[in-house]
Amino acid sequence: MTAWPDRRILDLFGIELPIIQAPMAGSSTPEMAIAVSEAGGLGSLPTALYSLDQAREAVGRIRQATARPINLNFFSHQMPVLDPARIDAWRARLKPYYLENGIDPEAPVPVTGRAPFDTDLCGLVEHYRPEVVSFHFGLPEGALLERVKATGAKVISSATTVAEARWLAARGVDAVIAMGFEAGGHRGNFLSDDMSRQVGLFALLPQVVDAVKVPVIAAGGIADARGIVAALALGASAVQIGTAYLYSPEVKTAAVHLEALKNASDDNTVITNLFTGRPARGIVNRLMREVGPLSPDAPPFPFAGGALVPLRAKAEAAGSGDFTNLWSGQAAKLARPMPAGELTRKLAAEALAKLGKA
Repeated sequence: MTAWPDRRILDLFGIELPIIQAPMAGSSTPEMAIAVSEAGGLGSLPTALYSLDQAREAVGRIRQATARPINLNFFSHQMPVLDPARIDAWRARLKPYYLENGIDPEAPVPVTGRAPFDTDLCGLVEHYRPEVVSFHFGLPEGALLERVKATGAKVISSATTVAEARWLAARGVDAVIAMGFEAGGHRGNFLSDDMSRQVGLFALLPQVVDAVKVPVIAAGGIADARGIVAALALGASAVQIGTAYLYSPEVKTAAVHLEALKNASDDNTVITNLFTGRPARGIVNRLMREVGPLSPDAPPFPFAGGALVPLRAKAEAAGSGDFTNLWSGQAAKLARPMPAGELTRKLAAEALAKLGKA
C-alpha cells in the first residue's frame, strides 16, 4: 500500500501504514507492539508501569521478534513531594469503602507510582535504539532530550492545545500528537490543568496543523476507517489509535475492564483524577459517581492510586470494576475484537478504500 495522501510520517518512521498503536500503560504488551509493527504500523510499548529490569526484558523481547520500527513511550512529569497529610486525608475519604469491604483502613498504603523519564531510562533508549521515542506530559529536560535525539530516534509528544503543540515544536520534536478530548486514558496536558478548556479533536487538529511545521498525528475517538479518513482530511499525516486495540487478544486488560468496554457508550466516559491524581478518561464506575469524578481530595499524580489497590483487588475478585480505572475513549462502541495485526491491516485497507486508493 503506497497510495496514502501524506507520506511524511511513513517516511519519517520507516513504516508502511499511517497507524500508530497508542502506548496504553497497564494494557499494552510487547506482543501487541510486535503484532502492530509486523503489520506495517508502529507498535508502541509504554514503560511507565515497568521497573527498569522489566522494561529491558520487554524491549528485548520486541527486538528479538521484529526488525520493524517500534516506539518506546515514557512519562515526562515532575514528581511532586509526597505530602503525608494529603495521603492521610485521601485514606480518610476512602475509609467507608475499606470498612464496607472488610479491609483494615489503618493498614499501610501500598506504594504505587509511574516513573518519569530519567538517566536510567535514557540508557535504555541508548542501548536498544528504538526508531521512535514518545513522551507524555511534555518533554524531559534538555540534556536528556538531546541524548535521546543523539541515538537517531524520532521524538514525538502529545499536545492537547495549540499552545502545547507550539511549545513542543519549538523544542525540536519530529512530530506532534494532537490529542483530542475524546481520547481515553491520561490527558497529555502539561501547560494547563484546566480540563474545562480541553479541545475536541476536530477543532484541535486543523489548528495544530496550521500552527506547526512538523507532521501531526491525530489521536482521540478514532476507532474505524471513517475516523482515519476524517483525520487525514483535516491535515493529519497519521493517526494514533488506542481503545480499539483493547479488544485484541494481545492486550493485558482486567476482565472487569473488558466487560465495561463491551457495554461502553458514547456518553458514559468522563475525565477523572481519582485513580492516579491526574486527569484521565475512563468509563464511569461507582467510585467516580460517588467521590468524583474530579476531586480535590485525590493526592497529586501519581500518589492517588496506592490507597485504591486493596479496594480494587477485593472488588475485581468479586467481578466488580467499582474501584478500577476503566480507561476508554469515547468511540469504544466502534471497535471490533480481532488480533492487533489483523486490526491494523483491516483499518488501513478500509481507509484506503474510502479514499478511493485501494
